Amino acid sequence: MMSRRPVNLSRRFGDSGGGLFSSSKSKTSPALSVGLIILGGLFLIGYVYKGSGLIPIVSYLNSDAMILFLFYERAFIYFSSLLLFIGGFGSRLESFSRLQDLPNAGDSLCTGEVPRAIPILKKAYGDSLHKVLHVGPDTCYVVSKLLKEEETEAWGIEPYDIEDADANCKALIRKGIVRMADIKFPLPYRPKAFSLVIISDALDFLSPRYLNKTLPDLARVSTDGIVIFTGFPDNKKAKGADVSKYGKTAKMRSSSWWVRYFLQINLEENDAASKKFAQASTKSSYIPNCQIFHLKSLN
Repeated sequence: MMSRRPVNLSRRFGDSGGGLFSSSKSKTSPALSVGLIILGGLFLIGYVYKGSGLIPIVSYLNSDAMILFLFYERAFIYFSSLLLFIGGFGSRLESFSRLQDLPNAGDSLCTGEVPRAIPILKKAYGDSLHKVLHVGPDTCYVVSKLLKEEETEAWGIEPYDIEDADANCKALIRKGIVRMADIKFPLPYRPKAFSLVIISDALDFLSPRYLNKTLPDLARVSTDGIVIFTGFPDNKKAKGADVSKYGKTAKMRSSSWWVRYFLQINLEENDAASKKFAQASTKSSYIPNCQIFHLKSLN
């Protein structure tokens, strides 16, 4: 089985070594500071209003002015309370936003692209998206997304050791929905077991020697085709990321290389699906961050 370096969870949540919402320096929200200043002014107004003798201006106000005074006082109280709430909530929202931007399940090179493409795939493949096998790192992430789609069954093959699986991923493995398997060897499924096979990132780490066996096997277990998500050859950022995560550099091949290779191993591109996918992408303004190929299944 292809090895993957254990993920250091502490680095996923920032370099400070703290919890999810910690930071290296404590920052005071500007809204909170303004709110505290206003509150201080309100305390002074209350002190005056009670006739303490500090500045007895309230005693000189007529009834109309008193009503106006009380109105503005109440407005100041509500406004300052709102500022205090925003100050506290804003800091938590900022922390949550940072958390959302952090790497998580699906942070592989192209695996994170698959959920974005699901609506487009549904338009291109229709009923073929009812029984799907995903093959690639972080497959629990993709399978979970697919299972949320109506009338869609999904399974996954994880080609790497899962050492940092979350509770959801462990549950999928326990139910047999996700399996760990070395894709250099025949997949543990009967022929035409799935309508569609989606593979992301895994092929980029295989040499042609193993691709010769893996791709035909993927075509063997599908009835309506294979969809391949693979990185662009000029993605330097991805090349740096995969070394730390997978212990090796992905072989980012050009589209012309893949087309020649498909012909070499007698796998035919699915032109009809490619055309539908391109049309749906244009209508939805979808621009993929990875190369996407559509192949026919073996007869």
